Amino acid sequence: MSIAINKQKCVGCGRCRNVCPGSLIKIDESGKAYIKYPKDCWGCTSCIKECPVHAINFYLGADIGGMGSMVHTEKSGDILSWIIEKPHGDTIKIDINQRESNKY
Repeated sequence: MSIAINKQKCVGCGRCRNVCPGSLIKIDESGKAYIKYPKDCWGCTSCIKECPVHAINFYLGADIGGMGSMVHTEKSGDILSWIIEKPHGDTIKIDINQRESNKY
């Protein structure tokens, strides 16, 4: 499991680096985030949820049924959307109301 960071989208806020439990995400000389050893990624998705500009994708490999799909999140108010982009172009969106889910 691994993440991919889109440096064109990255704004260099460092939030991903701050939440990575493995300290795998670094900031380069231009202020952009990168992961030096993607194979070491634990797949916790903390960085994906923290990225305010949706610059981080998580690779869903065949070993977990993803068949090469990529996942990122988008947030609007209390709604956290998980966007799954399949290799053949289809997109699945799963909305989670964070306010509602915190009641349990």
